[in-house]
Order: sequence, then C-alpha cells, then structure tokens
Amino acid sequence: MAASVAGRDLTVSRESILLGTLAVNVELAFVVGYFAFTDATLTSPLFTIYGLLWVNVALLVFARYSPPNGSPSARRRAALVSVGYLGLLSVFGGIVGPPTPTTPSGLGIAFLPPGWGPALVYGGNVVAAVLMPAKVLGYAALAYLLYGTLVETAGAGLAGLLGLFSCVSCAFPILAGIAASLFGGGGALLAAATGIGYGPSTLVFLVTVALLWWRPGFETFGASR
Repeated sequence: MAASVAGRDLTVSRESILLGTLAVNVELAFVVGYFAFTDATLTSPLFTIYGLLWVNVALLVFARYSPPNGSPSARRRAALVSVGYLGLLSVFGGIVGPPTPTTPSGLGIAFLPPGWGPALVYGGNVVAAVLMPAKVLGYAALAYLLYGTLVETAGAGLAGLLGLFSCVSCAFPILAGIAASLFGGGGALLAAATGIGYGPSTLVFLVTVALLWWRPGFETFGASR
C-alpha cells in the first residue's frame, strides 16, 4: 500500500503489515499477562490506551524514521541540542526532578497500567526519578525527530533556519514538546495512578510527532535556497 503526505513516502509493504499484526497480537498477550501476574489494576481502559499509544508511536519512529544525512559538524550540533531538549522534557515531564511527598524513598518498581508501567522509581534526598516506559520512549522519539529536523535545517542554510522558526507549523513541535511536559508534569506517580492530565498530553505528543516527522511547510524554505 503506497501513500504520500506532505511529500513524505508512506509506503507500507506487506511484510510491514504482517509484522504490525504480529506486534499487536504480542502486545495484547503482554497486556493480559501483565494484569494477570502483577498488582496493576485497570482503573481506566482509556488511560491504558494512552500509554500503549505513546509506546507504539515511539517504536514506530525508531523503526521507520531515518534522519537525513548531514555534515559531521551539523550532526554534532543537532545531537547536542537534541540531548538538551530531551533533558528539558525529562524535567518538565516529571521523569526526573526534586523529590515530592508522594515519591517513595529508595529504588523500586511501580506496577502502573501497561505502557506507563512497570516504572522504575527512585526517590532520594535531592533527586527523584520515575522512569515510565511511555514517557522515556516517547521523549526519546521526540528528541530523535528533532535531531533529524535540525540536520535537515542545517542543510537548508540560513533560509531554512529562519523558516523553521518563523513558520508556525514548523515551530509548533518545539512549543508542543514543552506544553506536553507541562500537561503531564508534577507528581508523576500520583498523576499516573489516576490518569489525570494524560489525555491532553497524549494529544500534544501525537501532534508533535506528526509535525516533527513530516514538517509541513519546511520544503518551501528548503526550495528557496
């Protein structure tokens, strides 16, 4: 099956469809087994779907997205910025930060609903961390997509760089990443246990992935070199 969106090839082979079907079946089996053999409870089916969406979309990015080639210096600069971006998302998204009254002390595992859990939790005197698979993979995918965007921007020259930040559709992914962290941040364990705020943050995550991947309007600036 072949398709194209914003000039991006979305061709899906028969093998990809078969692998995707197999992955869905394996994931369903994992979800059933996870609830059967852990203390996790299905408080909200929709909240569980949110977590699986984050994980599946992130894995799709790593499997299907290929960053453009660039000069070594452009790749180094893009990597540094992307690592910084990942750090900001981790802090504002509640992955790492100062300890809160709801953060358990020491190292442990929280059996949150699939996608959000199992989460590795650490609570210290200075720093705390809640490593939920959905957020770790999701934010890493955003940083990976931003890396590709920055490499392509460097190749487009000054016109492309100005276009990236002056075109609303191109600049929104960076702003959306911060917005996603604000929607989902603070008291990560408590928020994850109740599902509060994860609907809006999931929507922002999906929109950000789409815009960073296809970058609508960016080709116009690349063609103006």
